[in-house]
Amino acid sequence: MIKDIKYYRCKFLPKSKSNKIGLNVSRSAGLAPNKPVLLLSVIELIERGQIQRNRIYLSPELIATFLKFWHDLEIQRNPDIGLPFFHLRSDGFWHFKANPGFDYLESPQSKIKVRTVGSLSQAVEYVYLDTELFCLLTDPISRNELTLVLIDSWFANKTEQLERSLSVDAFGNISEELLKMGGKVYQPEEVKTTDSQTRIVRDGAFRRMITSIYGYRCAFCGLKVLNNLENIVDGAHIKPFSKFYDNRISNGLSLCKNHHWAFDRLWFSLNDDYTIVVSDSLFEDSPSATPMKAFHGKRLFLPKSPHYHPRLDAIAWHRQAFLNKAS
Repeated sequence: MIKDIKYYRCKFLPKSKSNKIGLNVSRSAGLAPNKPVLLLSVIELIERGQIQRNRIYLSPELIATFLKFWHDLEIQRNPDIGLPFFHLRSDGFWHFKANPGFDYLESPQSKIKVRTVGSLSQAVEYVYLDTELFCLLTDPISRNELTLVLIDSWFANKTEQLERSLSVDAFGNISEELLKMGGKVYQPEEVKTTDSQTRIVRDGAFRRMITSIYGYRCAFCGLKVLNNLENIVDGAHIKPFSKFYDNRISNGLSLCKNHHWAFDRLWFSLNDDYTIVVSDSLFEDSPSATPMKAFHGKRLFLPKSPHYHPRLDAIAWHRQAFLNKAS
């Protein structure tokens, strides 16, 4: 069978007696639109340039877009991106690239079901589409045609809502609002009742806010590595989020993976003048990189605006924990 635009038009239609290759969705409690909503979300991220390679991650951007459509379409079910993310593999054009140890998931015949967001994040590195489908979705004309197939087939009575929804960058808006507020301190009950999808979006927005303010550079070593839309740094909390629920800019640092890990484990801390204090107990053998002890006494790479510098009370808390561990 030739996998052209006609083929994928049929794939995006509901499965029926006359269209046996259409989307296979649950009908046990009425028609479940999970898969069409996820496909619309992927298409939007491709159109926005946020998916540029044939790799679809269970990212904050994708989850936020999925939740946006679900809310705007007023679907009377609890949103759960894990269900379509897993079950779309049975439709033949959605393929898993599994993490090591989960290779069995790459086979559509596998009977093992991994459907929660947490389990999928652990098991699946990314999803990739049929090469033919991804090429069609990167072309504006064919992408528009397939988008209309989804809308006309699954949401014909919700076109106005979808038009409004498609104009909104959900994750971008969340990140921008957080930045305007200077971040947010959450109440304990907010954190305890937050589901895994919302938690991923919240954590992703904090990371985007902090790393962008620091120019995608590690505040400790100055490392900056960009690869298209990806970068090597994290948004690290000074006072741990698990204890203080503090997602304010002033409780954040942009740190590369190694120095984020070391900071969380109190291998180094900071003075009030933003100079670095490295533990005396470290043993380092670093023939190809600058050892951590070489940064002792050096000042952090900070944002230009003092408004975004770390709070001294947060630094004092971390430094005391660092000294307690040392003693």
